[in-house]
Amino acid sequence: MDVTAADWDSRVDRLSAKLPDRLRAGLDWLREPSRRPVRIVAAALFILGGVFSILPVLGLWMLPVGLALISQDVPGLKVPLERSARWIERTWERLAARWRKPGA
Repeated sequence: MDVTAADWDSRVDRLSAKLPDRLRAGLDWLREPSRRPVRIVAAALFILGGVFSILPVLGLWMLPVGLALISQDVPGLKVPLERSARWIERTWERLAARWRKPGA
């Protein structure tokens, strides 16, 4: 199955639709093309926070958020991020199915 940058964009749109209104409004504001400098700084800070995940409050959750933000400006990241998301979904489904089966 071919993976495209549009697949990643639609995934981000679907996920942002599930956010509370204030968070979704903030994310939509940040994704506007005119917010590129702010988005790049925010993405760099999230990625840096993910690197220092051993510190309190900071964590590995910050790394994918930073990569998702920077993918707005580096389109070459969209396909690898979509492939990674699909791999995580498949792995999670496989593990969940295994946990549901007793004695597996």
